[in-house]
Amino acid sequence: MTLSLQEMSDRIEINDLLIDYCSAIDAHQWDALDGVFTADASIDYTALGGIKGNFAQIKEYLARVLPFFPATQHLIANSRLWVDGDTARGRTMCHNPMVMPLKAGGSQVAFYGLWYVDQFVRTASGWRISERVEELGYLFNVPPEFQNFAS
Repeated sequence: MTLSLQEMSDRIEINDLLIDYCSAIDAHQWDALDGVFTADASIDYTALGGIKGNFAQIKEYLARVLPFFPATQHLIANSRLWVDGDTARGRTMCHNPMVMPLKAGGSQVAFYGLWYVDQFVRTASGWRISERVEELGYLFNVPPEFQNFAS
């Protein structure tokens, strides 16, 4: 399949958007997510114990919950994109180690394997995620107190 210059540009821009999401989450820069999602985005983190909501609800949730984890890394790969004009869809693999403080003291690293299933839209400000659903791949070494951190 031969891609046009526009299709190549779209794919690179969407890939940068995915990286911007990971960078904002790991750096706890919640306002940077304004340049990643549409204002009316629907986001579903329930597959890994989170919540489902609109962008404003998710942004508040992330700002409340993620500071409990001393360190996280979102490592993305195998991103498959299907671009159709001003919309696109994608499925991206993520390996997410998270340092978790234990109730008894100390900490341990838990590993989450997941896929981001996304819908994208081209806006006047560039590509944005309009819908995100997490799909669970695996969990490893997750302490019982973190099996569901939606609250």
